[in-house]
Amino acid sequence: MINCVIFDMDGVVVNTEPIGYRANQEMYKALNITVPDDVYATFMGNSDKNIVQKLKDIYKLKLTHEELLEEKYKYYFDAFDKAEDLDLMPGVKQLIMELHNKGMKLILASSASKRKIEKVFTRFELHPYFYAKISGEDFEYSKPHPAIFNEAAEKSGFPKEQCIVIEDSTNGIKAAKAAGIYCIGYKSGHTILQDTSEADRVITDFSQLNFDIIRNINN
Repeated sequence: MINCVIFDMDGVVVNTEPIGYRANQEMYKALNITVPDDVYATFMGNSDKNIVQKLKDIYKLKLTHEELLEEKYKYYFDAFDKAEDLDLMPGVKQLIMELHNKGMKLILASSASKRKIEKVFTRFELHPYFYAKISGEDFEYSKPHPAIFNEAAEKSGFPKEQCIVIEDSTNGIKAAKAAGIYCIGYKSGHTILQDTSEADRVITDFSQLNFDIIRNINN
């Protein structure tokens, strides 16, 4: 019986992938570098601090880690604040509300910074539904390392067999499986070059899930 659902945020709860892509392309242009989509796809599910380190390693950028991180935030938050088309993924808030109202414990485990998480949760009024919010900035290693999901399961108070993860990225799915947690892969069509084949189950719409379906996974 499942008692806790662990949600990724970007690309699962909120459709930030397109604005993140636009913001990053603007930053890359300003830095005079080109990041092909196949390289960009490998960043999905990584924390900002680890993405910045990868950019420094690959492109030998002269900015310090802190300077590059602030540049990344500057471009992202400018795009976030101006985006009129930014919205939650279709059907996800209804699912979140149903799960919460029926007593399911919900935890966010996102590679995003705390600043990004707070922005999203405030804009879409998600704070009341989640027991805990865990940011990837607090971990040395990003997904596909399982650390963030191990922490989420521990915070839930339930054994891993009573938890599931909902993820959209290759790295996120690998992290959930490495943590030994059942993973639902979400294929929205908005993420770039992500492989959901390692997920235990794949959905394309949140209408494919409800409290009863989730509750009885593994039964």
